[in-house]
Amino acid sequence: MFSSASNEWGTPQELFDKLDKEFYFTLDPCSTDENHKCKKYFTLKDDGLSKSWNNEVVFVNPPYGRDIGKWVEKCYNESDRNGATCVMLIPARTDTKYFHKYIYHKAEIRFIEGRVKFVSSDPNKKMQSAPFPSMIVVYN
Repeated sequence: MFSSASNEWGTPQELFDKLDKEFYFTLDPCSTDENHKCKKYFTLKDDGLSKSWNNEVVFVNPPYGRDIGKWVEKCYNESDRNGATCVMLIPARTDTKYFHKYIYHKAEIRFIEGRVKFVSSDPNKKMQSAPFPSMIVVYN
């Protein structure tokens, strides 16, 4: 975690709780058995990208690797086609194709001041600041 060896960045509970008070999440589609934030969740083995999120209120903190664009596209499509509300915590990479194709002028964008302190899966490391800026993207 926090290196090129892992693309999973655990959501800080305080940040999730603040968003959950606003949105009342029902699904966490890209989590693990240890770090899921909702009662209903999908792990890597479940493949949340292949599941329907029909009428769910979805919290998405996707793996931050090359497939992040697939998660952004999934949120856009699930909101547009299946009535899902999707709230994403992702790096603020405004130079990417997925940002311009699926986010810019299509979703609410909330830039996070400072760097998010993500939760580590390593019990010896509690939290570590991200080496990138982050944003919340809302499809509602």
